[in-house]
Amino acid sequence: MAAPFSKPAVLAVKLTLLAILGLLVAAVAAAHWRMRPAYGVLEPIAQPIPFSHKHHVGDDGIDCRYCHTSVEKSGFAGMPSTSICLSCHSQLFLDSPLLAPLHESARTGRPVQWVRVHDLPDFVYFEHDIHVNKGVACVECHGRVDQMPLTWRTASLEMQWCLGCHRNAPQHIRPLSKVLSMAPQRPLTPEEVRQLDRLYRLRSANALTNCSTCHR
Repeated sequence: MAAPFSKPAVLAVKLTLLAILGLLVAAVAAAHWRMRPAYGVLEPIAQPIPFSHKHHVGDDGIDCRYCHTSVEKSGFAGMPSTSICLSCHSQLFLDSPLLAPLHESARTGRPVQWVRVHDLPDFVYFEHDIHVNKGVACVECHGRVDQMPLTWRTASLEMQWCLGCHRNAPQHIRPLSKVLSMAPQRPLTPEEVRQLDRLYRLRSANALTNCSTCHR
């Protein structure tokens, strides 16, 4: 009885399947590459104006909310507008060449093209205000920005990093009065953690790790 398929046909099928497998592997690798942040962890990111959080926050004590105006009430912390910067720099360091992009922005009306340091993929649903209002401190995600001459990421922002917090959310919160503080805080007692958990009405670990929480 003759074989149902000739040897060339069998070879063609095998090569086709191998090609499909290769394309799938390449597609997964390309997707992973595209989803990676443009900059690595602990890599200082150049900006059109070399803004120093160390100077403005650490030395001058400027509150986060002065520049990031929507940090408590919006899904995005917000980037500082030209007018906010000029509230100081219309008087200070007027002739500094480093501030030329700022004055050009004021002249043309085009915003300064700041480079986002903490940038999540578009398929991730993230609300900044809910984290702040549930007691998640700035340093929890952004690190000690008050010590950064140029800003860098201290966290990977990968899914497992987020899940690590969501699996045990009560251990990653603090009183609202301490959320914006950069200074190290004493560990909360178990009773304080329970009180904050009740106060903030934190969702269960099962709800916080459900796929639909971050992917909608």
